[in-house]
Amino acid sequence: MSAIADVARLAGVAKATASRALSGRGYVSEETRQKVIAAAREIGYVASPNAASLVTGRTKSIGVIIPFISRWFFSEVLESMEQALLDEGYDMTLYNLPAPSPERERVFDYFLARKRFDGVISVGVALSNEEVNLLHRLGRPLVGIGGPIRGVHTIAIDDVACARLATNHLLSLGHTDIVHIGGSKEDEMDFQVHSNRLTGFFAAMRDAGLPSKDSGSFYPCEFTTPGGYKVGQAVFGDPRTRPTAVFAASDEIAIGLIVAARELGIQVPADLSVIGIDGHPYADMFRLTTIEQHPRRQGRLAVLSLLAELESPTHGTEADHLTVLPTNLAIRSSTSGPRPSHGG
Repeated sequence: MSAIADVARLAGVAKATASRALSGRGYVSEETRQKVIAAAREIGYVASPNAASLVTGRTKSIGVIIPFISRWFFSEVLESMEQALLDEGYDMTLYNLPAPSPERERVFDYFLARKRFDGVISVGVALSNEEVNLLHRLGRPLVGIGGPIRGVHTIAIDDVACARLATNHLLSLGHTDIVHIGGSKEDEMDFQVHSNRLTGFFAAMRDAGLPSKDSGSFYPCEFTTPGGYKVGQAVFGDPRTRPTAVFAASDEIAIGLIVAARELGIQVPADLSVIGIDGHPYADMFRLTTIEQHPRRQGRLAVLSLLAELESPTHGTEADHLTVLPTNLAIRSSTSGPRPSHGG
């Protein structure tokens, strides 16, 4: 097996210089760095991560805990984090974290505690005080995405404000008969995403002087396109009770609603306006008006925040804050003013 000494000999530099050039730690001129890299490639030298960690104290590996892998938002965050970590020379180990259970305890007690990670990123998981304390005792920097976690820098959007913005868009177009179709409290996500988006809807309706908290203004739904389609078939089926506009808690729900409306012969937006939240890639194809939350930006910022914490540890003091990222309204052709009534 080739050794660092072989690389140094071929590149015509000292062994310490070759080590600095390949590790990126310490100054080496760009010309020398390229000579060392070329020599390493020529003889097939690969630096041992274990040996490097003895020198630097780093494993160049980050643990990521996440509740879902297949859902769009989480997959977008993961892809962004993986690319950002690769760009910085880091590896990523993923743990699909279940709800509180013996399996979840094993993830913390064994994998995160015993395996060597430089830090941990929690995506969409509300960690308990015991879980946070364990990671802090281990000296593992921690960054979260989704909502506030004690003693941790976390990154999120304001779900209440997003829901208000979406509802206010429909109100500004002249709609008053508006319903919200979103996640149920029984299937609540961590950080109360479902409840917060429902709260924002109610607040916007209340500020407009319109009734809201009644049985006909909110319909629970799975956070999926099939879920939106199923509820849409039921809600839109009777023209006497059909709303003129819907605020859907996610773009996937909204797309399901649009498909259901089309099958029922309902024109979007002439008969029904639909708005969602996310910025899903399919939103443009369905001409869906939505509140874009940019999950890839969230993933990259989490990585940069964790790496900054590794370079300058704050030891759980300055790290204890929430960064609320901006969102934006993307208007397409799924929303318009309500159709004038025949009596008007």
